[in-house]
Amino acid sequence: MSNPVFYAAAAELGPLVPGERFALAGAEGRHATTVKRLSAGEAVDLCDGAGLRLGCTVAEAAPGVLTVLVHQVVHEPAPTPTLTLVQALAKGDRDALAIEMATELGIDAVVPWQAERSIVRWKLDKALKGQEKWRQVVTAAAKQARRATIPQLGSLAGTAGVCELIADADLALILHEEAKDPVAAVARAWSSARERPERPAKVLMVVGPEGGISPAEVAAFVAAGARTALLGHHVLRSSTAGPAAVVVLNQELGRWP
Repeated sequence: MSNPVFYAAAAELGPLVPGERFALAGAEGRHATTVKRLSAGEAVDLCDGAGLRLGCTVAEAAPGVLTVLVHQVVHEPAPTPTLTLVQALAKGDRDALAIEMATELGIDAVVPWQAERSIVRWKLDKALKGQEKWRQVVTAAAKQARRATIPQLGSLAGTAGVCELIADADLALILHEEAKDPVAAVARAWSSARERPERPAKVLMVVGPEGGISPAEVAAFVAAGARTALLGHHVLRSSTAGPAAVVVLNQELGRWP
């Protein structure tokens, strides 16, 4: 069974080597000692959220502070190609559910998208609160999945911003119920045909809101270089489409052994 994960700043964990001790305090220390109730001798992993994982053993558990002994330092490589989910804002926390599941399944980055048909709107203070909420969701989901890497969170994007992301991607898919080609087939063909460059390839998925992606948005995204792709024969909710595509792409692109 994998060890529970707790996060600390890279500046704190980076210099540590096997044999050294580290005191985990703050919110993570309180979670470890008062919620998880860890005790001396138990195994834990400390991660910086960017791929560094320290294998540790609890040396002492005091209220709010977990002192560990480091015995292993691992730098986990980033998966390739990287996967980014552009998720339209959706009501009923369906957008938060989407990024939570996608994080557990291994997404590398998420970007909130203010689509034309999004009922939810992020403006002024609400935008700051929404961004922070998404940050908390992906962090908690990464922790639950015991990941060493927390997905990057992009800034709120409009249609023009999504077009820029599409232009920068090596493969960009619009998950659309009227598409003809399945996601798996598109990914398989792209993976077979592409050359193996030195830099990691970028794959991006675009998921619309409850009312779907507007024709104008689809046209703009296609013009920027995206392709429409189909996820099965059923219409999926905004909260389900992205995670389902992550599973397919993980398998087809060799991210899952």
